[in-house]
Amino acid sequence: MIRYCIVLFFLVLQLQAQTTQEACDKLIASGIDALYTKKYARSLELLTEAKTAAESHHWQKQLFLATNNIGLNYYSMLDYGEALEYYFSAYELALKMDSSYEMIVLNNIAVLYLDDNKLEEAEKYFLKAYAIARQHKSNYKIGMYAGNLAAVYNVMKKVEKSEAYLNIALPLTKDEPRLLAQTELTRAENMILRQEYDLAEKTALELLPHLNDIEYSQHKTGILMILSKVYEAKEHNPEKALQMAFQALKVNKDQRVKIEVLDRISDLYRKENNYNKAFAYKDSLISAKDSLSRVRNKILFTNSKIKLELQMYQKELSDNQQRMATERKIGYTLNGIGLIIIITIGWALYNNAVKYRQKRIISERNQQIITLELEKQLREKEVLALLEQEQLKSEIEAKNRKLAAKALDTSNRNELIEDIVNSLSEQPELASNQTLKKHLLQLKKHLQNDNEWNDFLTHFEEVNHGFLVHLKEKHPDLNPNDIRFLLYTYMNLSIKEIATLFSITPEACRKRRERICKKMGIADSMMLYTYLSTL
Repeated sequence: MIRYCIVLFFLVLQLQAQTTQEACDKLIASGIDALYTKKYARSLELLTEAKTAAESHHWQKQLFLATNNIGLNYYSMLDYGEALEYYFSAYELALKMDSSYEMIVLNNIAVLYLDDNKLEEAEKYFLKAYAIARQHKSNYKIGMYAGNLAAVYNVMKKVEKSEAYLNIALPLTKDEPRLLAQTELTRAENMILRQEYDLAEKTALELLPHLNDIEYSQHKTGILMILSKVYEAKEHNPEKALQMAFQALKVNKDQRVKIEVLDRISDLYRKENNYNKAFAYKDSLISAKDSLSRVRNKILFTNSKIKLELQMYQKELSDNQQRMATERKIGYTLNGIGLIIIITIGWALYNNAVKYRQKRIISERNQQIITLELEKQLREKEVLALLEQEQLKSEIEAKNRKLAAKALDTSNRNELIEDIVNSLSEQPELASNQTLKKHLLQLKKHLQNDNEWNDFLTHFEEVNHGFLVHLKEKHPDLNPNDIRFLLYTYMNLSIKEIATLFSITPEACRKRRERICKKMGIADSMMLYTYLSTL
């Protein structure tokens, strides 16, 4: 009988064993499936549970996969900062594993930097991923990363480097339709940059019939935009260029690409001196930007909500694990005591031991219920306070984005009006045509005066109360133009957008940022936004 009791004891221990690797792999697979169906909250919940299990059991592969895919979730939700943090965590794990995992996360980091228009960083990480792929002699990965590098060099206007990597990528991607379509698209863009319009047109027209499936909608949009540029540059045929642009607008499914297409249509109409339609599509462009801004605001709010839910879930999971560990220890102790009692005293005392154990467990659980109720109330209060803070932060960011959009809109409108005024001023019949002079004066009245900046400062101070006072107190030697530049930076405008507002080149804008940083004692100009956020 003693032998059977010992066997039963170890069977209980096995039934109480922790999560297996197989269960952890299933959690990761389910999390990835939820990611691809855009169920981000569910995906993050599953992957976080898998990550916690992998950390407690020191399962490196599962920990890497869970961490990397959590980063992919935040990347898909446009939360690049959070995504980058998880990618770097995954990269640290990959360094301790096989280098094939390293190149996966390096490519993810590079893609994120490319989307964020940080081209030097994107180039650096793509090159690292490409070097590892060559070490592994993985033709598929070599072709994919070479194509990515070619795309980066196109954006950087380094056409020779782009062409060299395209020559590597094309033969290695011929058996992968989606990858081949992207590589051919990159090659056509390279031809445009090299002004080889005939070859670009031929490549685009050969590829176009193969892009009718919905999964190729982004590729098709890119090809149609290339044809639009070809017909404008090669044939000087704005009508045909507009036709291709309108087709791209119809095919496109991405709101960010829609903004690029609308901007091209407006520019083509402006070049034809059709200012009514140019203004109309410029308005559509502004509306699309506002729509994208609203979507991003909604995503940021959702991200904040998901983060709070994840924090609560992780705390609850940790509490449950601690409670289960405590209960297991108590259970093991009581089982051991019960076993000794059964062996030494016998069945007569066994029943009393069971009753005692049950009373003790019930008492402890009642106490735990009371404690958990109190903790739940405290957590609810903390969550409400955090939600109010996040909502206030989101409202301030939304108002800042509206101010930025208004400033950019005003700048673009004034630039367009100045182009029209300059065009009209060059007309030879201006001196004798009083009606034309009258219209010219009316257009000049639409140009904003100096009160615009004062109005902007007033609205900015209403939204960001106290920021200007703290900035001037801490850095009294800043001039008005420096302060204006810092306000736009604090509103998270890109270098290109700030350059547009100052009517200078992006390079000049970067030099101005470096000069201001030096004046403020900031060593790294890339940390300017972070510094301003702490004021």
